[in-house]
Amino acid sequence: MTAPGEYASVRYLVDDVPAAVDFYTRHLGFTPHTNPAPAFADVIRGSLRLLLSGPASSGARATPADNTGPGRNRIHLIVSDLDAEIASLRDAGVAFRSDVVTGPGGRQILLADPAGNLIELFQPTAQRHAPTPTT
Repeated sequence: MTAPGEYASVRYLVDDVPAAVDFYTRHLGFTPHTNPAPAFADVIRGSLRLLLSGPASSGARATPADNTGPGRNRIHLIVSDLDAEIASLRDAGVAFRSDVVTGPGGRQILLADPAGNLIELFQPTAQRHAPTPTT
């Protein structure tokens, strides 16, 4: 288990904290970290701690009025089988915000949580390693 000081934390502003906790735990493999409350909850996946701040949280109140709504920033989750993840999420009724994009580093697709925050599922291209010398 990751020690509290070793988490990389990202804050997402959400409209409905319980719906966000349900989305991340049911569809993306996160586990609850603290007991969800109407104003705030956090979930973890590996060393990522995702802070889910509802409208009544201090994190949401600190956001300038001219900087609301989702942007192009997103969390980046590495998956081993993008096609299987897509099929599973589609079967669960999750909508995607992009088609699969393929580049030199791998393949990715975007989806959004219930508040419109973006999540990128990314499957890296298999890296080739030089053979290990034998003795």
